[in-house]
Amino acid sequence: MSYQAWQEEYRRKCVSFQEAAQAVKSGDFISIAIGVGGCSAELYEAILDRHEELRDVKIMDCIQLRPNRLYDPGFMKQIDGHINYVPAFGVASIRDSYAAHTADFLVSTVYDGGQKCTERSDIYITMVTPPDKNGYVNLSLTSDYSMAVLKEGRTKGRLRVAIGEVNEHMPVVFGNNWLHISEFDLFIEHSSPIPEFKRGASSEDEKTIAQYVLELINNGDNIQMGIGGITESVVAGLDGKYDLGVVTEMYPTGLPQLVEKGIVTNARKPFHQGVTMGTFCLGDQEMYEFARENPACEIHPAYYTNNPVFIAQHPNMICMNMALMIDMSGQIASEGIGHRMISGSGGQLDFMMGSYWSEGGKGITLLTSARRRADGSLMSSIVPELPAGTPVTVPRTYAQYVITEYGVANLRYKSIRERALALIEIAHPDLRGELRASLKKNFYPG
Repeated sequence: MSYQAWQEEYRRKCVSFQEAAQAVKSGDFISIAIGVGGCSAELYEAILDRHEELRDVKIMDCIQLRPNRLYDPGFMKQIDGHINYVPAFGVASIRDSYAAHTADFLVSTVYDGGQKCTERSDIYITMVTPPDKNGYVNLSLTSDYSMAVLKEGRTKGRLRVAIGEVNEHMPVVFGNNWLHISEFDLFIEHSSPIPEFKRGASSEDEKTIAQYVLELINNGDNIQMGIGGITESVVAGLDGKYDLGVVTEMYPTGLPQLVEKGIVTNARKPFHQGVTMGTFCLGDQEMYEFARENPACEIHPAYYTNNPVFIAQHPNMICMNMALMIDMSGQIASEGIGHRMISGSGGQLDFMMGSYWSEGGKGITLLTSARRRADGSLMSSIVPELPAGTPVTVPRTYAQYVITEYGVANLRYKSIRERALALIEIAHPDLRGELRASLKKNFYPG
């Protein structure tokens, strides 16, 4: 397609937020890209403004960074049945929605999220860079499920409308991250700052847990880590390590500093040597500028980055993710407690499976030993059984290292009784007696 031809096509497709919202029909399932790749609040609001004339519309997104009425439980109760919310992963900004049951939940991992969105999506929305001289836009800091839906949605699913919000602030990031303007139906030109995900302070317990983690990381290992105070402390303690590789879904916090210090070189990876590759990037402005047109940074679809078989082909794969609770047999709950959702599965299972089959791999589950209830009493994070309704994120068959502020338990080769004993040793000291009594009751002859 000539320069003039694609420019004419692009201009024909440019619309306002309100005009883009008019593409929504009753019964539509709308998928929106993850994190900073999601659309501006103005498009959410333009769709929500049509709630009276629409029926049975569902909106899905992940890692909610741009406040809008979709995350307001009071408003969503009023429009129930007209427009409903079905996130596939939630952060703190929508926990009130979970508690009020105004947010449903699309069960998925990062690896299969693209396949599920492809089958469901009538409309797909993502933020993109301005087109280059050849008419290609870049998915920038987030691919995840976007590439799967936009490439396969019309042939394998039911995609009717693909919308790209063009934002000049979005950096070009290399990798399998380009789409031609002909693959979109509508564009909205809108310049807005990229939301930042600030690094937080770690508690003393989190710092202690991080020290145990650091003892399990060796020079040349490949690492993946999720969000949280513990992983912040791990990053801060990596000085002295070298030649680490990054195989991940989310770029790790502090990556620019780790590269500058020579801690992360990606030199020993069997694939993408010298390159940090993931499926989305979330951080501060320094991180975004580091990724911009950097040959050492690549973004790829999640069906590639999060394939457990691909992950397992990396030796010494060290995967670190947070959990809320674990039972004595090793069932790991990271998404919610009981019927109360808190976040989602994300890529935790993908990477736990990959690390399990990696030569020298270690799948590490991180959690504080207990939490304080409102009345000040302690509630153990290590329990005889999970509360009714609690989703299991990682089945006990893939449980490996579990770390609290009281130590490390490697469950991989242990029986249920042996697992229970090992977990009690890293439980909160004030709760170990209660756990031992439960162990005898549930796992030994009466």
